[in-house]
Amino acid sequence: MDKIPLTVAGADKLHAELEELKTVTRPRIVEAIATARAHGDLKENAEYHAAREQQSFSEGRINEIEAKLSNAQVIDVRTIDAKGKVIFGATVEIEDLESEKKVTYQIVGEDEADIKAGRISVKSPIARALIGKEEDVVTVKTPGGDVDYEILSIQYI
Repeated sequence: MDKIPLTVAGADKLHAELEELKTVTRPRIVEAIATARAHGDLKENAEYHAAREQQSFSEGRINEIEAKLSNAQVIDVRTIDAKGKVIFGATVEIEDLESEKKVTYQIVGEDEADIKAGRISVKSPIARALIGKEEDVVTVKTPGGDVDYEILSIQYI
């Protein structure tokens, strides 16, 4: 299976969620199931069925996170000599040459992407066009046509 790239912050977030699910959520659900069982007939016990559904969802998420972490390649951009080029984990400020709109993006793994927070997937068209480039003009192929961006700055934080 291919390695999944993750930033250090993304890996830390997944570890924290996994810890929360295992130490807080799982025991709470087990207690809810035990309480619901104590109420008697399980066939018509909505609390029991709701708790079992929560347990199923929680265990599924635990398995999903563990699989991601086992296949993760955690990349600390601060330890890589990128020689001034855009790499995975870098934070890049770009300007749309047509509209003169400036935006800042961090290039992250697919699971970490959040456009509202300024984090774009390494597999997005913009990230793919930026990777390997230095401060220069880059053309991004979009469904609406080619868009030219100027890379204003690259940070490795």
